[in-house]
Amino acid sequence: MKNKPIYSDPFDGYRELTLRGIVLGILITIVFTASNIYLGLKVGLTFASSIPAAVLSMAILKWAKDSNILENNQVQTQASAAGTLSSVIFVLPGLLMIGYWQDFPFWQTALICMAGGILGVIFTIPLRHVMVVNSPLPYPEGIAAAEILKTASKGRIANAQGEIIQEAESSSAATTHQSSNAKEIVYGGLFAALISFMTGGLRLLTDSSSLWLKASAAIFQIPLGYSLALLGAGSLIGIGSGIAILVGIAITWGVAVPFFSAIAPMPEQLDIATYANQIWKEKVRMIGVGTIGIAAIWTLLVLFKPMLQGVKLSIQAYQSKTDQHSVPRASRDLPPKYMLLMISLVAVLLYVTFYYFVASSGLALTWAWALVALVTVLTMLIGFLVAAACGYMAGLVGSSSSPISGIGILAILLFSVLLLMLSHSVSEQQGQNLNHFLTALAIFATSAVVAIAAIANDNLQDLKTGYLLHATPAKQQISLMIGCVVGALIIAPVLELLYYAYGFSGALPRANMDLSQTLAAPQALLMSTIAQGIFSQQLLWDYIFIGIVLGAVLILIDFILKRISHGHLALPVLAVGLGIYLPPSVNIPLFFGALLFWLIKRHVRRQNNGEARLLQVENRGTLFAAGLIVGESLMGVVLAMIIVTSTSLGGSDAPLAIALPNWELMANILGFMVFIFAMWLFCKRCLSA
Repeated sequence: MKNKPIYSDPFDGYRELTLRGIVLGILITIVFTASNIYLGLKVGLTFASSIPAAVLSMAILKWAKDSNILENNQVQTQASAAGTLSSVIFVLPGLLMIGYWQDFPFWQTALICMAGGILGVIFTIPLRHVMVVNSPLPYPEGIAAAEILKTASKGRIANAQGEIIQEAESSSAATTHQSSNAKEIVYGGLFAALISFMTGGLRLLTDSSSLWLKASAAIFQIPLGYSLALLGAGSLIGIGSGIAILVGIAITWGVAVPFFSAIAPMPEQLDIATYANQIWKEKVRMIGVGTIGIAAIWTLLVLFKPMLQGVKLSIQAYQSKTDQHSVPRASRDLPPKYMLLMISLVAVLLYVTFYYFVASSGLALTWAWALVALVTVLTMLIGFLVAAACGYMAGLVGSSSSPISGIGILAILLFSVLLLMLSHSVSEQQGQNLNHFLTALAIFATSAVVAIAAIANDNLQDLKTGYLLHATPAKQQISLMIGCVVGALIIAPVLELLYYAYGFSGALPRANMDLSQTLAAPQALLMSTIAQGIFSQQLLWDYIFIGIVLGAVLILIDFILKRISHGHLALPVLAVGLGIYLPPSVNIPLFFGALLFWLIKRHVRRQNNGEARLLQVENRGTLFAAGLIVGESLMGVVLAMIIVTSTSLGGSDAPLAIALPNWELMANILGFMVFIFAMWLFCKRCLSA
């Protein structure tokens, strides 16, 4: 009988969590956090930053002789917090929309984000062994990031079992691959930044245009949008979601708006565009709310069993008594005593943050302490359940498909209903109407839950990547918490900057602002609408109910499509709801991006050796799309700085604009031509692989 071979760590003595890696991770986190905040406020989507961060890390650290795959993995782990913690922007701007905040208080905003992010990490650590190591869950983004790191890294590479699969100290092919992939992000970023400067800065191009038609009293719109960031984002959402968004556009501007405009004649003082947009905002958009709500709840119901399994596994894992000192490096998590200490510290942090939020309400001290304690306990309890559920769902369907919006909707409903029940007794004792304050508190608490859910989604994906690379889980968990802290410190000032430069839907910092530049912040508007409607008992249930019925019909259609096509066809109902809810100038480029990338991949598959080439095409396309998003988003942030500086000095909202006479038609034509050129360039960059 052969003796079992003694385990030998293939990375013994390798540097993993380094100062230079942390600094690089912080820099990448800042860039991607700012980009995701801008994109999320504009369209309600964020992009996954793990793969672009890994590529940038490898391209930069290749100049360091002793860099290795584990160090690069730590950088992408830290930077991945950018795409996840930024999800709090789906809730927090609601506090300005309801008029409770006039800006974003730095410490309240930073601490609520920081607390939620750290809890999202801690709550999912016990799930790593049962959900990542000993689980068939696919974790698609985690596996993709691991494959890119393996393919393009130099030096030693090992598999999940610690077996060495590459020994070469340096690979010129890997170095060339790193540089080539990094260039895609740079090319896309520079191109999108230039076009964004010409559009939002010089105002020589338009970012959207529309053709309005009227048949009898019915008003129709054929919309176009030219945003390169949205073209890139659309390429990442997939053809199924792209078609679903197009269905939402058709329902809105081909059926709903024409119907409502036909049955209610247009007032004489309004033009057809103004009247149609008014109908969309007041009526049709609420139909979108109902569709999004039922789609999110249905997704959670479908995943109810896995959610319960995730919670069960989490509770079992917390009861584990494993001795950390006897565990090999690649299986070592943060010790339970440190985790419990972190949870206790974050609980205190949450309590203090909620107390400062409640302190401005005018409540008596006893009521204030009791309310803060209640909200703190509810946030941590809901957050624990949500973290376990989202961790499981991320492994099952991927982080991108995990319904964070649904989690947010359920959280805002739960907090609003509970606080509404409490409000009657508090108001009687205090002799004042506290509905406005409690609405704000529900939104503030929901932002912490969304942060927990988003980071839980990301954490297990990153731990899957680390497991496949034989990395140290405990060091990854430290990296992600560093990313959460850095991201939390960045979110408040970027939100403040964008608010004062562009304003949000329903929340404008100055009079007479350019409404075409306003950031939609769609999820935040949705959350604030739901919370206000519950407390005021004036939610527009008629239109929401129409949306619920529509969503139920679409869910049935989606089910039938999946059955008859054996899972090859689908109609994501949440995407249809977004097609109804978001402005058409946002939706159209998302659809074109999805369609374009699908056509490119279809073309490649039909060629000889197409399947072997497809992965390269997908990687280049994904990175170029990330470049388009980052370039336009960062230029939006830079222009915001210029606009805020100009207005603070008494200047205009468009200090760089070149005012040319009779330029509107030419700006539309140029915007359209540039968008067509961008699609051609996207094809060229993908097919050059």
